[in-house]
Amino acid sequence: MPFENTSTRLWKRLSAPDRLAAATHFWKEPPQMAAASALGVLIKARKLRPQAARALPPDQQARILSGVLDPGETVAGFLLVALHLGERRPLLKAFLDALNLPHEDGILKEEADKIEISDESVEAAVRSLSGQFPKDQVEVYLNTLWLQDPERWAVLEKTEVA
Repeated sequence: MPFENTSTRLWKRLSAPDRLAAATHFWKEPPQMAAASALGVLIKARKLRPQAARALPPDQQARILSGVLDPGETVAGFLLVALHLGERRPLLKAFLDALNLPHEDGILKEEADKIEISDESVEAAVRSLSGQFPKDQVEVYLNTLWLQDPERWAVLEKTEVA
């Protein structure tokens, strides 16, 4: 699978149920850096007043946001991360464990930034996911990881998912 080079393009490729899962997890604890932008997306999508958008229950906010194919690059990036921190957390934990990177429930610890990882160990970690998780989910996760740090995860772009 060729990687998408923007979060928005990757977001558009997700199925409707995956986008809803991402948006649902996003609204459970919206990151401060993206919450205002996400509300702006709701306002524009449904032509709502700001107060009305803020007053919507999280499940309605999630349904609206999941239906927007171009929420903007920043919001799309946060939504992709939310997908993996929600329903797909076991996938990212398995990948980080396979790389022996320190994390807390799938969130990398600071010291992980100092650990050098070889291309071979990344390729082996990707192979370890095969059979444990659906191929499309692994591909979306790897693309998301690469989008967050293309320099560190450059090997992912040329790693084949079985």
